[in-house]
Amino acid sequence: MNNKSFFIILVVVNSYFSFSQDLLQSGPMVGYSTMREALLWVQTTTATEVHFEYFDKENPSKRFQTEQYTTQSANGFVAKLVANQILPGKKYGYDLFIDGEKVLRDYPMEFQSQPLWQWRTDPPEVSFAIGSCNYVSEERFDRPGKSYGSDFEIFESIHQKAPDFMLWLGDNTYLREPDWNSRTGILHRYTHTRSLPQLQALLASTHHYAIWDDHDYGPNNADSSFWLKKTTSEIFKLFWGNPNYDVIDKGGITGTFHWADLQFFLLDNRYFRTSNNNFTGEREVLGKAQIDWLINALASSNASFKFVAVGGQVLSTEANYENYATFPKERRYLLDKIREAKIEGVVFLDGDRHHTVLSRMQENDEVYPIYDLTCSSLTAGANNNQEKLNAYKLKETLVGEHNFGILNVSGTRTNRVLNIKILNKDGEELWTKDIRAEDLRYNKE
Repeated sequence: MNNKSFFIILVVVNSYFSFSQDLLQSGPMVGYSTMREALLWVQTTTATEVHFEYFDKENPSKRFQTEQYTTQSANGFVAKLVANQILPGKKYGYDLFIDGEKVLRDYPMEFQSQPLWQWRTDPPEVSFAIGSCNYVSEERFDRPGKSYGSDFEIFESIHQKAPDFMLWLGDNTYLREPDWNSRTGILHRYTHTRSLPQLQALLASTHHYAIWDDHDYGPNNADSSFWLKKTTSEIFKLFWGNPNYDVIDKGGITGTFHWADLQFFLLDNRYFRTSNNNFTGEREVLGKAQIDWLINALASSNASFKFVAVGGQVLSTEANYENYATFPKERRYLLDKIREAKIEGVVFLDGDRHHTVLSRMQENDEVYPIYDLTCSSLTAGANNNQEKLNAYKLKETLVGEHNFGILNVSGTRTNRVLNIKILNKDGEELWTKDIRAEDLRYNKE
């Protein structure tokens, strides 16, 4: 073969390889993890055949393959494929193939299976990231003037912390006026947000779970009357990788998952919500069916910490904005049921407010303190609200800049400790606090 022929072949091969890279719209992303399977997600630019190959990093020569799937326009060219030949407590690398060609990335692509620790060892140490309110700018559809979104390098800072997983606490994308009246617009907005370059490395090697709030559900302050709520539910499930949704079988995104000795309860504060301006009857945010499921699920849980994730603040006594305090009867019902059932270890996680604060509620010495960690905003406009009307706020925890949380649970089975760190966009610590599991229990004497 002469040099000219070799050059032509090289150009053709490189062109085809480059073409396969161009077929990737966003991702890959790692979704839920269990001991025996994990979810892998990807979005392409057009209809293509995709699959993943994965391998135990301790034995990379033995490779496994997911099913093959042809992405479709009707589903936003999204593929969700399950790695179902994994064993507990392993680290796996994976490769993405589009139309038979491997897609290369300059960052790690890996996932993990959860360890089998029960009846064998103390539970493992767990680290997870939290955050909410992610506005990715798109000038042609944004409001005129200064962009509402900035500091997208925050996702690179989260990636550098290498958490086991990230829990997105709502407003993970911002539907806008051209978006929320059509399936086409909603798909566009989710696709545009997911395609943010600074987000891709975090997606590829950290497991992701999510709830929603108004901006990824519908218009600002949207409630149960939103006419396309079934469509946004469908698209939310398409773009996220939770292990379950709608566990109460009434629509929406309610679900739960475990990680080690922790359990997470993912609530839906939009699908059943009464309008903020409707005072003609019973007013609800979560609805009785969802609350009763939650109380039952909390009561049956043996988790050392029971994290309840919901789009808006729960404990704050500041009865304005969209805080739960503006629905006092249902809020009282929820908190009374938690106390009545003597459920221990409850920590609320939420976002929405565009600032961060930790609230602590302890009605008397006979009950343990319940905490509510509000963590916001990732990239949407931040504010310095001091929560003057929130009787439960810990003033030293107020943060009015873009930030995220890293929560770490460690210690022996009988002495678990939750460490909360709030960090700025550059990954620098703003404050930290420890909460012991034994301090979230009732006195047994």
